[in-house]
Amino acid sequence: MTKVHDRVLVLLCCVGLVTTFFAPFLDQAPNRLASSTPLPLLNAPGFEAGAVILGLGLFMPIALLTSDRVRSLATIGASVLLLWACLAAAGHLAALRAPSGTPAMRLSLGPSFWSLAGIAVLALLDAAQRARLGLGARLGLVGLVVAGFILMARAGTFDSLSLTKEFLAHRAEFATELWRHLALVCAALLLAFVVGVPLVLAILRNDALRGVVLASLGIVQTIPSIALFGLLMVPLSSLASAVPVVKAIGVEGVGPAPAIIALALYSLFPLVRGFTVGLAEVPFAVKDAARGLGFDRRRMLLEIELPLALPALLSGLRVVTIQAIGLAAVAALIGAGGLGTFVFQGIGQYALDLVLLGAIPIVLLALAADLAFQLVIGVVRR
Repeated sequence: MTKVHDRVLVLLCCVGLVTTFFAPFLDQAPNRLASSTPLPLLNAPGFEAGAVILGLGLFMPIALLTSDRVRSLATIGASVLLLWACLAAAGHLAALRAPSGTPAMRLSLGPSFWSLAGIAVLALLDAAQRARLGLGARLGLVGLVVAGFILMARAGTFDSLSLTKEFLAHRAEFATELWRHLALVCAALLLAFVVGVPLVLAILRNDALRGVVLASLGIVQTIPSIALFGLLMVPLSSLASAVPVVKAIGVEGVGPAPAIIALALYSLFPLVRGFTVGLAEVPFAVKDAARGLGFDRRRMLLEIELPLALPALLSGLRVVTIQAIGLAAVAALIGAGGLGTFVFQGIGQYALDLVLLGAIPIVLLALAADLAFQLVIGVVRR
């Protein structure tokens, strides 16, 4: 009896087949408020629909391959094919179903598309990790996937999709909010780093402070983000009213200031804990040998502890960055801008595609940050 060497692939294939035949690939509606009509994948052009089923079906025989390396590389190929085929099928099916002169018609991506695309991405990431691809190979793989998407977008494949129409309608605003989102994240990380590093050094020099500092920062993690934004609005408004100079530099009860402070507070706990654990795990024998060579505390930190703990420090910073990218979306509720603006506008207007216009870039930014940190950590470890 043939042995299955990757049961995850078999499970993904089964889930994909169920969603392919029992869930809509696109949803068609005459406008935002009307009920939608489901469009299955089989309504798409035969070539694209066949490519989707082929890419998904290849997971089954690939799961039977005995060599881990060959199985991982084959999974990468099948996943890329499945992802590209899903994108092409969605675009071409939308083009077939979008009659001219109906600008209000909505052709949205359905559950089947998101399931198949998610399966392709999950299988791709898992296979790339199992194959232990080098830095150049991973960058090349990302470039290949992105290049396929860009080529299809330039060819007008996605022009009939509602998500594309929302993007074109908000193109200038999208660029502005994207930069605001990145600015909020970077400013919050910088503030957290400036505050967190002295706390880490204090904890390392005084063990009695460890429990107090970590417990205090842990309490902040239990406060819901919207509540923390609200708590910061009152004191910052009072400060801006009492000190005109503070208001002149942009610190008010609403806007970027409370958002940056809240994001920095949320970032402090994982940052301080990760840095403390990373520095504390430097082998005692190495530090003892450095002391024997006459290293003082400052030289020990800069030349011994930091280089050896750098992978752990970057891992902690990776968690903080991804967390900040996601939480920055909530900052739109207090006028700080960012990609969350589209999310809450879409919720208020019952426009799912407008919600996705903000949500998808946030996910992609988090994935890009994760990939960048993984590559850097890999280089540092070598």
